[in-house]
Amino acid sequence: MSKAKIESVVEKIVSDIIAGSALELVDVEYVKEHDWYLRVFLDKEAGIEIDDCQWVSEQLEAKLDDSDLIKDHYYLEVSSPGLDRPLKKEQDFIRHAGDKVELKLYEPVDGKKVLIGNLLGLVDGEVRINMNEQPVSISREKIAQIRLYIEF
Repeated sequence: MSKAKIESVVEKIVSDIIAGSALELVDVEYVKEHDWYLRVFLDKEAGIEIDDCQWVSEQLEAKLDDSDLIKDHYYLEVSSPGLDRPLKKEQDFIRHAGDKVELKLYEPVDGKKVLIGNLLGLVDGEVRINMNEQPVSISREKIAQIRLYIEF
């Protein structure tokens, strides 16, 4: 089974597990580093707790064992996406509207490959930010990565 298919099926399983809870599925990754890792990233309004991760991990592990979905040996990790989480889904853009974000671009725009501003939203495939009191729109295809910006 392909990596994308595994991620899709696991996303559905986790969505079913957390349905009706305060938990939100942020992302699923099935990646080969030295070994295979199945990573599930969760969040919730009050912040994710270790008990949340453990509960989802136990439920998911049982369902994956029963289905025998993944043939390779892998490590299951269920965690928070972290403070500087990437924004990927439409819900991420709604939830983080007004927050400061960092856009890393494939090619420079006005000589810059990194833009920082307050997220206005995602409209018709364009990410809109307020940068130095000026609204800026960048096509999502030109953006390599969008993350919440952390100031120290």
